[in-house]
Amino acid sequence: MNQSLSNQPSSQSFFARFTTLDIVLMAMLAAANAVMTVYLSQVNQLLNSLGGPIATSTTTGLYMVYGLLAVYIIRKPGTALITYGIGGVVQAFMGSAYGIASCFAAAACYLVVAEVYFALTRYRKWNLGVLMGAGAALVPIWFYVAAHMFGYTKWDTSVLLIALVVRILSGAVLCGLLTKWLGTGLVKSGLLLRFAAAKREGA
Repeated sequence: MNQSLSNQPSSQSFFARFTTLDIVLMAMLAAANAVMTVYLSQVNQLLNSLGGPIATSTTTGLYMVYGLLAVYIIRKPGTALITYGIGGVVQAFMGSAYGIASCFAAAACYLVVAEVYFALTRYRKWNLGVLMGAGAALVPIWFYVAAHMFGYTKWDTSVLLIALVVRILSGAVLCGLLTKWLGTGLVKSGLLLRFAAAKREGA
């Protein structure tokens, strides 16, 4: 009987891999993102008035950086799932100019892509190229979903393609590159001594 119970999958075994510090860090990053998003919405309104959808596409990477930073620091499977999941919930509670549904849809797209991407690397590669690739990879699926949610499909094909390219570049730079910069800075500061990033920095 005990053997059959031990063979049963449980949510407890999934969360057991994370320490209390891991959970706290993920929650803090998700909360910080929700606050940042409020201000980013105002910036995007200004950018939209100046340059339309192409201009607003430049900030895309900033919306995703919190989850990638958590993965970079913690380096455990499931980190993206939890961090982006918490982020979607917190952002929904705080309110979003783009609607509650978009909070959960974006988080779902990000967490799926991030988990698959780092599973392919077996959570062993954390150099700049890998992180910029991750930031770029997070963009296309959410862009496709958002295009149907918000009517981007009505844009001219050229505008749609340029917006996608700009968002991918933003993901690579403002998510991937920024994650590497922030993560390396935090490691050097000594604040991450109890996290995997401090033990395997530069791998």
